Formats: sequence, C-alpha cells, structure tokens
Amino acid sequence: MDDRIPISVIVPCWRDEAVLGVLLAQLTRLAQSSQQELQLIVVDAASNQECRELCLQLGAQWLPARPCRGEQLRMGASQARHPILWFLHADATLQGNPMPEISAAYSDGAVGGYFAFRFDGEGCWQSRTLEWLIALRNHFGVPYGDQGLFVEATAYRTSGQHSPWPLFEEVELIKRLRRLGRFVRLAEGVRVDSRRWQRDGWWRRSLRNRLLALAYACGIPPSRLVALYSAPRSAVGDTSKT
Repeated sequence: MDDRIPISVIVPCWRDEAVLGVLLAQLTRLAQSSQQELQLIVVDAASNQECRELCLQLGAQWLPARPCRGEQLRMGASQARHPILWFLHADATLQGNPMPEISAAYSDGAVGGYFAFRFDGEGCWQSRTLEWLIALRNHFGVPYGDQGLFVEATAYRTSGQHSPWPLFEEVELIKRLRRLGRFVRLAEGVRVDSRRWQRDGWWRRSLRNRLLALAYACGIPPSRLVALYSAPRSAVGDTSKT
C-alpha cells in the first residue's frame, strides 16, 4: 500500500497570516521528512499582500478571492492537481503526520473522511465534554470544516463540491459523499484552535452555533444566518460551526 499518495492541501483564509505561516511551515516540514508530494493552495479572501508574500516564501500557491468560504474552497479545489484534496482551516494544528493515514483511507477505497474533533492545548472539563458531544453529533450528523475534511478528487467533483455559501458550505457535500461511498473518521491528526471558545465562553459559543445549525436545518439561507452571526469576522474567517 502506497502511503505517499500526492495530496493537494486547500486553506481558505482572511487576515490569518500569523497562524497560516505556522501551518504552512508544519506541512512543508512533514512533506520533506516523509518525501510526501504536496501541493499547498491558499485562497485569501482579504487579497492581502502580506499573505501573498508569505505564500511565496513557503512555497504555497496564493489565490485572491471574495469573502465567502464556500467559494474559496471551490476555487482552491479548481486548482488542485492531486488525487486527494485536504481542506484545512488556517488555524489548524497538526498532530504527528496525518498524511499517511489519509493516503491509507484513500487506498482502502474511502471517498473521504475527517478527523475526530480535538481542541489544541491543555484540556479542561469543558473542552473534554464538548469533544464527546461533538463526536456524538458527528455520528448522527455531519462533521464541519475545522475537522480537516479530506476527499478523493473525483468524488468531490461528482458530489457537487462545497456549496458556494459563507456558512454550512460542507453539509450537503458530506451528505452526498456518504451516499457515494465510505466516509471515514480518523482518530488523531488535526487539532482545533480553542481560543474562540475561551474568548466567547465554552457553552455560549456552542449554544449559538447549535442554534445557527437548527436555523439552517429549518431552511433559513446561510446568507441570512451570516448576518445573525455576532462574533467578529463572522462573514469570513471565523465561521466555525462546531
């Protein structure tokens, strides 16, 4: 089994240069140490010169875009040349080297998958409880983009790609992928930045996001829900829905 299948990594961002630089450097080191062929694509909704220069320094392709994460992800995927697409948030932290596990899932016939939700840093009872609840939600519902979604490229396009929306852009895609084939969960590999939950309050942020998800399930368009999302940077870079 080939554990070094080429992967295209697609990262949407909006004024995320500090954390983006850390992620790109980490990916580059892992690719070099494991001889993994990797294509790095950054889709920048701020069209920021600083971001462009950072991508140039770290060997990533830089694409300017308008502020809509679903459209950013679709744009990045349109430039991907490898058989596996891996969508990461700019503030994601990698645990170990997840790429062999992604390749193994692909070789075993999975159409895609995601990583178990884990917060970065030292845990607390709130974070551990939320991780357990999110695992339960993933079993009955869908994982979201901050869980490092990866997809076989042909299956991604067959399933209609991400919806061109600023919120819940992955929901319909994952439903279609699960009908198409196996969509697997990997136990370790990606950690989620916990600063937003610490800033907003663990339960307050989670409750607000669940109410947004309920509103979406009831048919309210994501374009209206973005206006209701009260956190800073709501329309673009900080639209975590966990």
